[in-house]
Amino acid sequence: MINKFFAAGLALAVIGLAPTALADEAVPAMAANAGLSLPAGFKATVFADGVGRARHMAVSPSGWVYAALMRPVKGFGAVAYHDDDGDGVADSSHYFAKGMRGTGMAIHNGHLYFSTDVSVIRWALPESGEPVSDPELIAHGFPQQRQHASKPFAFDDNGGLYVNVGAPSNSCMERMRQKGSPGMDPCPILEEFAGVWRFDADTPMQERKDATLYVTGVRNAMALDWNPYAGSLYLLQHGRDQLAEFFPEFYTVEDSAELPAEEFHKVAEGANVGWPYSYYDQRQHKRMQMPEYGGDGKKPAEREGQEPLIGFPGHWAPNDLLFRRTGTWPAHYRTGAFIAFHGSWNRAPEPQQGYRVVYVPMDAEGNITGDWETFANGFAGPGPIMSPRDAENRPTGLAEGPDGALYISSMQNDGRIYRVTYAGQ
Repeated sequence: MINKFFAAGLALAVIGLAPTALADEAVPAMAANAGLSLPAGFKATVFADGVGRARHMAVSPSGWVYAALMRPVKGFGAVAYHDDDGDGVADSSHYFAKGMRGTGMAIHNGHLYFSTDVSVIRWALPESGEPVSDPELIAHGFPQQRQHASKPFAFDDNGGLYVNVGAPSNSCMERMRQKGSPGMDPCPILEEFAGVWRFDADTPMQERKDATLYVTGVRNAMALDWNPYAGSLYLLQHGRDQLAEFFPEFYTVEDSAELPAEEFHKVAEGANVGWPYSYYDQRQHKRMQMPEYGGDGKKPAEREGQEPLIGFPGHWAPNDLLFRRTGTWPAHYRTGAFIAFHGSWNRAPEPQQGYRVVYVPMDAEGNITGDWETFANGFAGPGPIMSPRDAENRPTGLAEGPDGALYISSMQNDGRIYRVTYAGQ
């Protein structure tokens, strides 16, 4: 029975996702830091190259790095790496999850969790190497979709499993991505998509229809994590596309490159982020009415939606969020949020941006205590980057090792995993 869920996930086509920062900083080549620019006291190595299209990751207590793969490598949808000699570079690798492909990867309660486009499964976590037990199906019954099908997930501290179900839509138009088509009102997509559902982390064979809709109005939250200090779920969604293309009377090409903001939210049960009826404009510092629902780029939102903690520049594509747990880095980095921005396509004909890992300083209550800052840059290589294909690497997943090392995956070209450590001043 379980194989049919995996086969369905494998058959689905995955479509790439598709002070306020204004432009990518000039980044010098720094071979000693794997080509990355980092704050003083940090260093980076290329932990593994030729990984495949690596997405989210998890690191075991014994130091094994597990990465989900968007496309199978030799028929396998995940890989395990280990640094045997302690030099910051992987020596051992084992591919697993045969016949699958995935996005989510995490360790919880002695198990390794992995998500396909239509399911969340788990294996008993091995002491070393790849899982050898049969996988157990935890959550299924997700609708099949061609857009935003990935199922990133997160755990809380009380046995909750939170799974994102992206909207197979740009802005809930009657005719998908066609100029002049109005938004459906009410939006029927919200019944099965565009939200985060809560499951029990340890109960097998749960169906989505029986899970709790925890947050709605989320176009696609590829980046979500539980903040263990504030005791709350946080997420970032990918904003809608094509404002100038569909509404040139309201938005210039430059407007469309910057809007809407990539929204960073703290969410409680029952929250409504606002899609598709509204979006956040980080330049006006307001929630705005979506043009498919009567907006004109100047009209404040009249209905659903909450204010984000931060509105990042448009089309940076946040693909992972991490709150560190080990406490091994300086106090400044202890309770804040790391965000991997993957870069998107919808800033054209303007240069593409993002392609970095940023840090949001926060206190233990979850309050933002300062401006967000670029933590790691230089992934994309020399610019300008006019298309995501031009980028050498694109940050995608984040994970923390038991020694406090930060792992950053890239799914571009042949795939890569970086390892960032703190060496002191």
